[in-house]
Amino acid sequence: MNYQANLAQIQTEISTLAHQYQRQAKDIRLLAVSKTKPPEAVSAVFAAGQRDFGENYLQDALSKIEQLQDLAIRWHFIGALQSNKTRAIAEHFDWVHTLASTKHAKRLNQQRPEHLPPLQVCIQINIDAEPQKAGIMLNDLPQLLAEIDACPRLQLRGLMTLPAQHPDFDSQFASFERLANAYQDLKQQGLALDTLSMGMSGDMPAAIAAGSNLLRIGTAIFGARF
Repeated sequence: MNYQANLAQIQTEISTLAHQYQRQAKDIRLLAVSKTKPPEAVSAVFAAGQRDFGENYLQDALSKIEQLQDLAIRWHFIGALQSNKTRAIAEHFDWVHTLASTKHAKRLNQQRPEHLPPLQVCIQINIDAEPQKAGIMLNDLPQLLAEIDACPRLQLRGLMTLPAQHPDFDSQFASFERLANAYQDLKQQGLALDTLSMGMSGDMPAAIAAGSNLLRIGTAIFGARF
């Protein structure tokens, strides 16, 4: 697997799409989703210049974090949060993208070690109100924002979503645009946000068109999951 070529290819695609939708490529960050991939693959992508890596599965991630502790990797937890996992996440990750309850906000805040900088968090929004999917509704944002504001060991960076799987660009764009509008509203209210985490390999064009500035890309970099 030529990880350097894969990374260069996806960066070229991002640049092309950014230009197409009047965006600056430098404003769009890439999160390499390394779930199920071995430490050797992560190390190779790191060597190609990537620094941010996303993990869904805690135990698999902890093993990789331990083995790759000498590399200056920023580890992002992008899986489902559970109360029995918050301590390990608070202790070993730099970012959490899937915060969606006051309970988990309190636990992460209490369990974040004092010697580490605040845990960087994004609130997960269930933008298409899918009953089987994690995340809060936009109407529930104020309560969770207030809770995070009261947590000194957490730093709110922005919003994240995993929308419904729409096959067409227009439907994908409509979902992403709703989150982008909510993100801009919060910034206009004075919140110091800089992260709109939305878009993966299958809906990257629509996400970039709608304003995403952090893309979660796995297969295009690492190859198919196993």
